[in-house]
Amino acid sequence: MTRTDLLWRSLLYVPTNVPRFVEKAHLRGADGIILDLEDSIPPGEKSTARDMLQDAAAQVGQNGADVLVRINQPLELAVRDIEAAINPRVRALQLPKVEGPDHVRLLATLVDRLEVERGMEPGHTLFAIMIESATAFLKINEIAAAHPRIVAIMIGGEDLSLDLGMEPAPDTLQYPKQQSVIAARAAGIIPLGLMGTVADYQDLDSVRENALRSARFGLEGASCIHPAVVPLLNEAFSPSPEAVVRAQRIVEAYEQSIAGGRGSIEVDGHMVDVPVVLRAQRLLAREAVIKSKISS
Repeated sequence: MTRTDLLWRSLLYVPTNVPRFVEKAHLRGADGIILDLEDSIPPGEKSTARDMLQDAAAQVGQNGADVLVRINQPLELAVRDIEAAINPRVRALQLPKVEGPDHVRLLATLVDRLEVERGMEPGHTLFAIMIESATAFLKINEIAAAHPRIVAIMIGGEDLSLDLGMEPAPDTLQYPKQQSVIAARAAGIIPLGLMGTVADYQDLDSVRENALRSARFGLEGASCIHPAVVPLLNEAFSPSPEAVVRAQRIVEAYEQSIAGGRGSIEVDGHMVDVPVVLRAQRLLAREAVIKSKISS
């Protein structure tokens, strides 16, 4: 069963070394802020970005958003990034270009040691995994279940498309994205991402449609590179008021039916049995998590 204590409908990338973006990130309404040490940071600025990381984490998390840090993939950079990132302010590391389960376990060993050395609760730092190559995709099931720190998995659409020699589009990415949902559910973690790509953020109507479609496929949230996309993701990956009302009717009617000795009923002209009820209960549970996060 996928964990329900995390709510990552929207994850906003912020370049760690750009103060004007860092200073406003907490105002954007994202469930999580990803402080980037990877693609948005030029090679010559990596060290500076690491030095700025903890102050940035304090700033972007001040309204309660979870703080994630996207590290670099080459091991020599990953080690330095992790050493800079491990702190109670940072809830998770985003691990890009994961190569296999052993890759995850190697990085987890370093995090284990750093948490102990820094007096942190063991297991505090979670992992969000990015699958971005054909080799990694063929191991997606093993990677998703590689370590207890892993709580989410996503397909890096641009990099995977590059590796596969295809265009990053909703139709070409549908299979790998669907596979990520299956791998995530089997491992009890959260599937993240859009059925297309996060690169095109200016056509907000298209982004909204893509996000709603992604939610129908079972994805629970997505990352974005522009704050204008955040409210669209929050809306798309939240149950609609109409869906909440219908779910409540289904659960209430089924409970009454069971009390009366019947196992299936009809609600709004549709047959309702156990899978339908469980889906409705899951929707109401997600709505409760959203309300609790917003009110806290």
